[in-house]
Amino acid sequence: MASITIHSSSTVIPSHPTPTGAFSVSECDQYRAWTHLPSVYVYKSPAAEVIIVESLKTSLSQILVPFYPLAGRLHWLPGGRLELDCCAAGALFVEASTNAKLEDYGDFAPSDAVRELVPSVDYNSPIEELPLLLFQVTRFSCGGVVIGVANCHTVVDGASAVTFINSWASMARGEKTVETILQPLHDRKFLMPEKPLRPPRFDHVEFTKPPPLILGSSNTEEEAKKETTSALLKLTKEQIEKLKKRANSNLTNQTMDVADEVQPRPYSRFEAITGHMWVCACKARNTGESRQPTVIRIPIDVRRRMKPPIPENFSGNSSFVVSTPECEFGELMSQPLSYAAGKIREGTWKMTGEYAQSAVDYLAGQDDFNRLRTSFHSKVPVQASFWGNPNLSIGSWMSFPFYEADFGWGRPSYFTPATLNTDGKSYIMVGPSDDGSLIIAIRLQTRHMDDFKKYLYEDI
Repeated sequence: MASITIHSSSTVIPSHPTPTGAFSVSECDQYRAWTHLPSVYVYKSPAAEVIIVESLKTSLSQILVPFYPLAGRLHWLPGGRLELDCCAAGALFVEASTNAKLEDYGDFAPSDAVRELVPSVDYNSPIEELPLLLFQVTRFSCGGVVIGVANCHTVVDGASAVTFINSWASMARGEKTVETILQPLHDRKFLMPEKPLRPPRFDHVEFTKPPPLILGSSNTEEEAKKETTSALLKLTKEQIEKLKKRANSNLTNQTMDVADEVQPRPYSRFEAITGHMWVCACKARNTGESRQPTVIRIPIDVRRRMKPPIPENFSGNSSFVVSTPECEFGELMSQPLSYAAGKIREGTWKMTGEYAQSAVDYLAGQDDFNRLRTSFHSKVPVQASFWGNPNLSIGSWMSFPFYEADFGWGRPSYFTPATLNTDGKSYIMVGPSDDGSLIIAIRLQTRHMDDFKKYLYEDI
């Protein structure tokens, strides 16, 4: 792949004084990966040639005033916990160029080459020295531009990160000012444990029960060593409607309280697509053992599920993971799609506001957070469970407005995560066009990917 030349690297600090001191993060922040989620915004519009780096740095400096926690640094507390020091240390900003053309990167599927378009983080350095935000602006020989972003998952989730990027972009293009953007709400009180701390009201198997292993295996070491590859797979609006129709053709009350609803609620796009992906993964991975157990891990945003709801301008993490009921390859492959979709619903619908508060209380009672953290974004070793074969981890980015990130030279042509670092990791994302299509970003073992693609598109 083409070489990348770094021209400058600087630290951008808030343009005005900001609050300082220790900032307590929530339990929901604590169990997120302290590593950085890398992503890229790709701009191939000719107008991108007029990009002015200084205007980007100036507007970044300005947006860090209301988003001042993102200019801080983390430090360790006992038990693997973290605390945020609001110290205005700033964000890293890198300017680079390459002799490559955008087309050399194809569809920008997550890969080591795409990861090089995002600033690297030296995780051997003390955590107190690591920026929470890093950006790289790379000019391509064809006139295109890529903005690579790395944001620390301890302080923002996907929704919060996109809000920050779009707010920054609106200021860079002159449409908004610090005063007129939607002001972020940093108070973590919405996802703090109740006092006095009480025991969790639910059995949180998503934290306590390891995912199923390949039958005959005693650990995940062999599966974790196998070669993997990533792909971006498009589903058109018509293909999505076919999947929804198929999932709902055998709709039952299996996950419903029929006393509350006479007719079951139709399965959503996410339920139908995720159920279909689960079936396709079972088929692609199938070794002839129909009794192979499998589950899916799904992060759920609880902003609207809490009572009262968490305000939309909340700037921290607000998602918790749930696991589907354990199923077997054979039953998923032999049953209609409504069966898999129903199991997805059974897992996600249990994440009520009460369940989320119970998860907060469970996390607050943990002595060691290190075993709970996962990282799908970097190559930093983690102690947490491996969610690859025979399982999946699927997140929904279907509602995130990635394509509103117009810095003054038009909407991005693509947005994609730069890395999916483990087998079984996937996001379902909105596509670049307003045609109802969706993009599946997924990483699987290389030996399974072609079969997964075949089954994904078969009969739709």
